Amino acid sequence: MRLVSIDPPFATRSVSTSRSQRAAYHDALSGAHALEFLRQRLIFLREILADDGSIYVRLDTHIAFPIKVIIDEMFGKANFRNWITRKKCTPKNSTRKTYGNISDDILFSTKSHTYVWNRPVQEWTEETSRKEYQYVEEGTGRRYKNVPLHAPGRRNGETGKPWRGMAPPLGKHWQFTPQTLDEMDARGEISWSSTGNPRRKACLDQSAGVPAQDLWLDVQDAHNQHVRTTGHPAEKNPDLAARIVRASSHAGDLVLDCFSGSGTTLEVASHLGRRWIGIDNSLEAIRTTLYRFAYGAEKIGDFGVNPDRRRVCEQARLPLFRRTDFALYATEPSTGAIDDMVAAWNDRLKDASVGMISGNLDRADD
Repeated sequence: MRLVSIDPPFATRSVSTSRSQRAAYHDALSGAHALEFLRQRLIFLREILADDGSIYVRLDTHIAFPIKVIIDEMFGKANFRNWITRKKCTPKNSTRKTYGNISDDILFSTKSHTYVWNRPVQEWTEETSRKEYQYVEEGTGRRYKNVPLHAPGRRNGETGKPWRGMAPPLGKHWQFTPQTLDEMDARGEISWSSTGNPRRKACLDQSAGVPAQDLWLDVQDAHNQHVRTTGHPAEKNPDLAARIVRASSHAGDLVLDCFSGSGTTLEVASHLGRRWIGIDNSLEAIRTTLYRFAYGAEKIGDFGVNPDRRRVCEQARLPLFRRTDFALYATEPSTGAIDDMVAAWNDRLKDASVGMISGNLDRADD
């Protein structure tokens, strides 16, 4: 297992329903019971995670801080990589005597110091690139910016010695040896200020984009009538899931979401060429995931349409995936309901004029 990305219950002691008013999930545990519930699962997840694997756990202030302690216990404090803060929604007009709650948290850890990492970046636009890379190199026309040639910390070796009569600033050292600095200057890679201060030229054409930081403002949940969603109350933003899947796995790797909900991570993983396993104990979550793989999501405003119109929309909508082969497994108490769901679902696909999934959907006892 290369990547585990989960969105477990937040210990809110609540029951949430989908837009169709069916019970979607029960967040009944709180306090020590909720912590123990997740701790046991983190132990298991660590055991099945590859040595170069990563885990992302999305939480909020109800439970994030004690779970951080547990994650450090399971995976090692040195393997904790980031506490990511995500803006989940637009500002709220709350009447409570608190600041608006518009963020949640994602805890990112790895199993070891060696792990898969494909740095996510935001591509440059014309506006942002001109603002960041303000200078144009004579002769080549390349845009560049000036960055320091020194780094924090004193050194006693070559990088701590003077270069061209200049010592590095107090408490710092050169990033390169004097010999390398001479070679860089000969290639025109160093910019000199009018006061004789050297800086390194960082060129726009050598940058893939702005590296993602630990504050994510661009992956909010659905918030207007034009955003497509399944109607599941815990649905994640697909761009959020894609950023995680791309960053911490390669094509062909296995991705696990054992609180899969509406199946966002599963759909994204499939689209990006990863294999996946999704687990959920809610029949509504399974139903939503099957619908998602066959028909995709709908605009928020479409959930109020009448059943006849929805059926027409379903039959006219092409499936997202023309090849989707997967099996559906259930524990004994759920097998009857799963059997009925699978039978109804296969009949539904068979009757659609288009939208047949070219694959198998089977149920097997665990």
